[in-house]
Amino acid sequence: MTDNYYVCPGCALLCDDIEVETEDNKITKMYTACMKGVARMKGCSSPLECTVEQEAADVDASIEKAAAILKDAKNPLIFGHGNSSSEAQKVAIEIAKRTGAYIDDTSSFCQGPIIEAILQEKLKTCTLDDVRDKADVTVFWGADPANSHPRHLSRYSYFPRGKERQRGWEEDRTLITVDIRKSDTSEIAGNSGFFQIPIKGDAEFMNALVDGLSSKVPKTSFNFDKKKILELSNTLKKAKFGVIGVGLGLLYSLEELEPLFALMDKLNSVSNFHIIPMVGQYNMRGFNHNLFEETGYINRVKFDIESGQAKHGAEYSVVEALKERSVDAALVIGSDPLSSLPLPVARYLADIPLIDIDPCQNLTATKANVTIPCALGGVESGGTAVRMDGVEIELKQIVETDKLSDKEVLTRIMEAL
Repeated sequence: MTDNYYVCPGCALLCDDIEVETEDNKITKMYTACMKGVARMKGCSSPLECTVEQEAADVDASIEKAAAILKDAKNPLIFGHGNSSSEAQKVAIEIAKRTGAYIDDTSSFCQGPIIEAILQEKLKTCTLDDVRDKADVTVFWGADPANSHPRHLSRYSYFPRGKERQRGWEEDRTLITVDIRKSDTSEIAGNSGFFQIPIKGDAEFMNALVDGLSSKVPKTSFNFDKKKILELSNTLKKAKFGVIGVGLGLLYSLEELEPLFALMDKLNSVSNFHIIPMVGQYNMRGFNHNLFEETGYINRVKFDIESGQAKHGAEYSVVEALKERSVDAALVIGSDPLSSLPLPVARYLADIPLIDIDPCQNLTATKANVTIPCALGGVESGGTAVRMDGVEIELKQIVETDKLSDKEVLTRIMEAL
């Protein structure tokens, strides 16, 4: 059968035009989704099983053991959240308050600074719908959406005919990429739209653009065509509705966001520009919004078990807390930190009591003392998530499952505390 449109949880674009066919309670065919979306929505090649101390267990026993681990810990860590529903994230925050836990997510070492600046209204932003309907100049800086977000260009930023961009990419849109190497997105932008900068050259290139936007000769220490910088400055000046998609390449280059603030301030004194973070996991931004609403911070929080008050700082980040070995147990949900964290801290995480909640088997699960499978969000369970542009999107259940949703698993753990 063919159902109505569904939302794809393959990335933070949360494409809402997906059609599926199901048979025997499984998705058999998908339409309009990219390869990342198909891989995510068709489910796990190796589903996670319920275990306690690497032995098969039922859900009740796994939940009881998980609660016992959190009760016994003096400084537990709750980490992940990027691939979990907003409803589950809110329960995780409540568990962290009750247990005096550290709580953090992957934005702590990626898009966090940009999202925080947007929520604090330090950076001007817009929606993806605005991009599709209005944007005439789109800059991808340190990002390659042709690979990271395969439908970004076709749905929103370059190829579509928007309400105010009816002539599309042929006449109405300009695509620019700034990166240290030529990417697939840069190939689409062409030689005139690609600006190659040296490693760690982002801040200097921003300062040169500010000079160009101020009608000054750009100052750069690296060998770059100043005439081309001035041409880019003129293109940005003429934009009626400009957007900068901020990728990890830019964030990892900047030691602080001041050069970006200065560039955006200058752009918006001569033109009209907006920032959108190129978020990867489908609901990482949802966690930032939920924690910000609760505490005023988007990540790197430690709750006081007596007062429930939130403390915030770099020392409460997942990396620093594990590095200092102040964490004595961890609950991971919707993430695989053993695959992504630096090896020394990943080794320590694997050595402490560890709980893993996820639909799929991953490296973290192989080292966990407790594993609890949950339903695959947007496929086996519904809920809400926040798109990369900050818009809340409803996820609908497509197929039935006997697994608990991520919210239900965490709720039962909280009840057992």
